Amino acid sequence: MRGPEAIEYEIAAVDPHAHLFEVTLTIARPDPAGQELALPAWIPGSYLVREFARNIVRIEASSDGKPLALTKLDKHSWRLAPCEGPASVRYRVYAWDLSVRGAHLDATHGFFNGTSVFLRVLGQEHEACAVRIAAPAGEFGRDWRVATTLPADGAPRWGFGRYRAADYDELIDHPVEMGRFTTASFEAGGATHDIAVTGRHDADLERLCRDLARICETQIALFEPGSRRAPVDRYLFLVMAVGDGYGGLEHRSSTALICRRNDLPYAGMEGVPDGYRGFLGLASHEYFHTWHVKRIKPAVFADYELGGENYTRLLWIFEGFTSYYDDLALPRSGVLDEAGYLKELAKTISSVMRGPGRFEQSVAESSFDAWIKYYRQDENAPNAIVSYYAKGALVALSLDLTIRARSRGRHSLDDVMRLAWRRYGRDFYARPPGSRQGLPEDGFPELLAEATGLRLDAEIRDWAEGTTDLPLQQLFEPFGLELKFEGADHAGARLAAKLRPRDGSLEFAQIVNGGPAHAAGLAAGDTLVAIDGLRVADENALKALLERRSNGATLKMHAFRRDELFETTLTLAPARPSEARLAVSKRESAAQRKLRAAWLQVSADGASRVPADEASRVATEARVPAESAPTSESPR
Repeated sequence: MRGPEAIEYEIAAVDPHAHLFEVTLTIARPDPAGQELALPAWIPGSYLVREFARNIVRIEASSDGKPLALTKLDKHSWRLAPCEGPASVRYRVYAWDLSVRGAHLDATHGFFNGTSVFLRVLGQEHEACAVRIAAPAGEFGRDWRVATTLPADGAPRWGFGRYRAADYDELIDHPVEMGRFTTASFEAGGATHDIAVTGRHDADLERLCRDLARICETQIALFEPGSRRAPVDRYLFLVMAVGDGYGGLEHRSSTALICRRNDLPYAGMEGVPDGYRGFLGLASHEYFHTWHVKRIKPAVFADYELGGENYTRLLWIFEGFTSYYDDLALPRSGVLDEAGYLKELAKTISSVMRGPGRFEQSVAESSFDAWIKYYRQDENAPNAIVSYYAKGALVALSLDLTIRARSRGRHSLDDVMRLAWRRYGRDFYARPPGSRQGLPEDGFPELLAEATGLRLDAEIRDWAEGTTDLPLQQLFEPFGLELKFEGADHAGARLAAKLRPRDGSLEFAQIVNGGPAHAAGLAAGDTLVAIDGLRVADENALKALLERRSNGATLKMHAFRRDELFETTLTLAPARPSEARLAVSKRESAAQRKLRAAWLQVSADGASRVPADEASRVATEARVPAESAPTSESPR
């Protein structure tokens, strides 16, 4: 164990029923002019100012055993009065956010991100710090354990005690779970990968380990095809299994995930059901971030400004490319076959094509405005924004297919990722703070050209900065794939609207601009009462009624806006052809089949090249939690 650090924290679960953590911060050498402290306003990886300081419910300071004045400067920062010698700050944090981005505490478990609980000592962020995670004093935490990748400094494996961090940036990059959880582990890339599942579940952890091992090995091989070494010595998947939830957040050697317990694999399960595929895609996404965003970063993320927004136009690369590779890792690893991958890719295409917002906002603009638009979506979001995740994934796909086709299979987007890793990521944390580099805002076209020998500046400009649809049908052709579009089949498709049940009626949730509902003057929040004098109480009734009306028919509609009844007419139209169908062409050539097989890393017949018995060594430890998970659930 090391001696005292310049900055030391102790965190304890003092009142699980009030959901309160208590933190004691000790500063060995506070600023003699008055030390300033601040809590981050956001958590890296989730681009929204969340004002974590609002959860501090009590704060006091002392020095040499005497009270020390503490002045609040703004919404999330304080200044200590000048003092001689060390200073201590004690405060309580309300923790009732069951998500991957905050903190949560009750009698069943505790979870926190450092951004929610650890005050920054301004001016000393680069100092080493220690954290003592205290065991709960009450009976409720008698058999709790701790799961985190914070480097231990005397704490036993899975245990309470002392941990350390090289600086504040590292301190907040290791989430902590405490409670009763099930653990399992596997080896990949020479590193131990642990899984800790909190909440009641019946997951087949051996199956989960086998599948995750193959995905992890595939991603490791992408970035390090020679050594096939993981960038960390240990990696941890923190999984919160709940009744309904979905989300993930990346960290430098771990990820926090929340999922439906029924999406986890069960004993005897065959194939890859949609829910489990979604979970594997989520885990794959966050694991890919270990390289891409945690080490390869936009230049503006090399040193985060935690007090407010950090603007970049490159999230379409850092989140969008990750979204492309998270699903691509599934067929490449053999977890999903070619047909299954094409189905998932079609879903991504459909999600972009459904929204006219893609004509209003580019993915570069979406990246820059993530703080006020993508993370603050309202009923008009489909008309106004495009997802830098989904369309960013399609831009990555388009670039990958273009590079492969033009280079006749000699190069790919994989080469670009490897060059970015060598240049920006591999030794990112080996460099001292202040000298770490990231991808410049205008640096991607040159990076791609250097890696592939191709100049795709015009395509990058048009696809990332423009708002026209990507030429996917043309790009798929050299790979023997055909892309077609059909109209959606949900009840509101021919109205160009989304509806939801509300108090025994149907309420318009979203109106697509330019569609029949928009032309009829209907708005989000309106309650549909009747069509042609017939009550419409649910989606089945609406669908049955519309099936008896042809396109071009005029419908008399009655609806409530607030508490006022109104009448309007609506002219039915065909559902917009937004649902993608992607399939192998019946006329594909051997050359097309070969190019596609190289892209997906499958054999020419669409089967995985990964032998079924190649999964890494798996060891599971069956410890089923005795108590249920919290019932409050919130996806990312």
